[in-house]
Amino acid sequence: MSTYAKNQPSGFKNTIERVAIVGAGGTVGAHITAALLKTGKHTVTALSREDSGNKLPEGVLVATVDYDDEATIVAALKDQQFFIITVAPTAPRDTHSKLVQAAAKAGVPYVMPNGYGGDIDNIKLGEETMLGPVGKANRDEIEKLGMQWITVCCGFWYDYSLGGGESRFGFDFDKRSLTIYDDGNTKNSTSTLSQVGRAVAKVLSLNELPADENDKSLTLSSFLNKGVYLKSFVLSQNDMFESVKRVTGTTDADWTVTHEDSKKRYEDGLAQVKSGNMAGFAKLLYSRAFFPGDSSDFSAKTQNELLGLPNESLDESTKVGIDMVKVLQQRFERMAS
Repeated sequence: MSTYAKNQPSGFKNTIERVAIVGAGGTVGAHITAALLKTGKHTVTALSREDSGNKLPEGVLVATVDYDDEATIVAALKDQQFFIITVAPTAPRDTHSKLVQAAAKAGVPYVMPNGYGGDIDNIKLGEETMLGPVGKANRDEIEKLGMQWITVCCGFWYDYSLGGGESRFGFDFDKRSLTIYDDGNTKNSTSTLSQVGRAVAKVLSLNELPADENDKSLTLSSFLNKGVYLKSFVLSQNDMFESVKRVTGTTDADWTVTHEDSKKRYEDGLAQVKSGNMAGFAKLLYSRAFFPGDSSDFSAKTQNELLGLPNESLDESTKVGIDMVKVLQQRFERMAS
């Protein structure tokens, strides 16, 4: 395919109009879907199982699929220009590959794999959190099948991680307790779920290709086989704690604070996972990202300005995270059962 719109066959429209998504009612998928619909530029089709209990955003088209019947997935993806995959960590391991293979058979040119994590170029961190090799295999499969990918490098989801229990950012809001890794001053790049949604919608609303060799504007093609880097905040646990106290009207005296060595916590989580207890995974993932001097802070690479992403209010985002506590507790209980 030529790199310029001027060389495309007649009838070529230099826009992404038809987007398919798996997980349109899920944690990050709902935010991406809502942001795409808000642009008014996209027809969004949600691939959904017949027995799915997820509530889908209004305005979404629904294509019912059976993950054990590839023909249903291929049919749902026919004529789609872009395919976004967001699947829960509890999904069967071969789900991603099934979706990618069906997309290739349907002729979808571009896929956003299930990533939504840290810096894909930080190989060491990826290996030590176990997510890097999985993400790389997913991207490699997309390329091998003749398609191209764009992945999202957003760091931890701030609101979700804050409200998601002690194993994440250390907060237990029911007990008013906080586990701080080391001295609590190591910073991480984080993004709110809504910022992730906005970033994906911005990229998919760009022209697909430059008009000609003189067109230097930002296009979707400039992100192909690369990460889109974004952030909402670059925060330490101490920064988060100050925001939490402001939002909840509490003081240090209202909280039970304990400190834990991040490297020991990582090793403990890793040992749990190796023994078959996946409850240790969040523990190893988050503590590893807070290693002093070797954290998941990639703020120097973020493209917020390039994409015109807004600055957000930390305290408003903290409130969203605290409001998620009950919902996430119910979800984690369902997953555990």
